[in-house]
Amino acid sequence: MNHVPEEPQCEVAHGHAPAEPTARTLVAVFASPVAGYLLRYGSDVGYRPVLLEPDAGHAAAGPPAVKVMSSYADCAGPDVDVVVTDHHRPELGPLLRDVLAAQAGWIGLMGSPRHVGPHVAALTELGVPATEIARVHRPIGLNIGSKTPPEIAIATIAALIAERNGRPGGFDF
Repeated sequence: MNHVPEEPQCEVAHGHAPAEPTARTLVAVFASPVAGYLLRYGSDVGYRPVLLEPDAGHAAAGPPAVKVMSSYADCAGPDVDVVVTDHHRPELGPLLRDVLAAQAGWIGLMGSPRHVGPHVAALTELGVPATEIARVHRPIGLNIGSKTPPEIAIATIAALIAERNGRPGGFDF
């Protein structure tokens, strides 16, 4: 069978050309079921996966074969997308303050859109300006009605891909 070159995306989809690496890092903050799926799926789509878990006891529950950091300073930069997977942890405010100060490329926090995120009060209390607090996306992920950890991770990864590619997500092209 003769292969006729198509568009570059088709070449990659059919296995005739390698996908270009994203050169981005996905940092899932706090060991959780969603973090495990995020890092697995993120790796599948070209991210360098990192778990940021400041509590050594929780870090042991992180996904296998993933780099674990205890401080954001160890994985900071503009080519980093950060997803906070637990908004009930006491470290939330200081950790987000550090992430914002390090100028992460994208920052998101899981949580219901029906409530003001607890990060707002925590960051305000730490003296973080409102313009910086507004850089934290909440809710995160495409609105697909996700409820389980794998669904939340898929919706989040899809939204990050859309953001990276300058697309709206969904079915609008």
